[in-house]
Amino acid sequence: MKFTFGLSLLFASMTALMLGAAGAPTKRDIFSPPILYPHAGTVWYSFQYHNVTWDTAGAPTTISNEALLLLASGGVEAPFILAKGFDLRLGRVQIQVPYVLANTNYQLVLFGDSGNLGPVFTIESDTPA
Repeated sequence: MKFTFGLSLLFASMTALMLGAAGAPTKRDIFSPPILYPHAGTVWYSFQYHNVTWDTAGAPTTISNEALLLLASGGVEAPFILAKGFDLRLGRVQIQVPYVLANTNYQLVLFGDSGNLGPVFTIESDTPA
């Protein structure tokens, strides 16, 4: 009994010390802008260039993380980084559509301070006739 009480007291003391040493939590900039383009029903073709756009309303003055744009299929990130290191506050970035299998369930994932999955759209493997 004494051993259990002593361990509990030691654990509580160590936890209080660790929390005190960490200081007050720092405020993080959280910005998860909705993707505006491509929108539902958009059809892209491999190798075309497009401006991906998102809503910048409410963007913080500084964003601590590097922005990243990925291509996803069926809600799972594909191994395609479409853009990285851009300023999320600009509201757009130009990308070239990679050569992928034609499918109707592609989405973009916009990372800055948190991930944001865009609407489902289509990519065709060949350029239009």
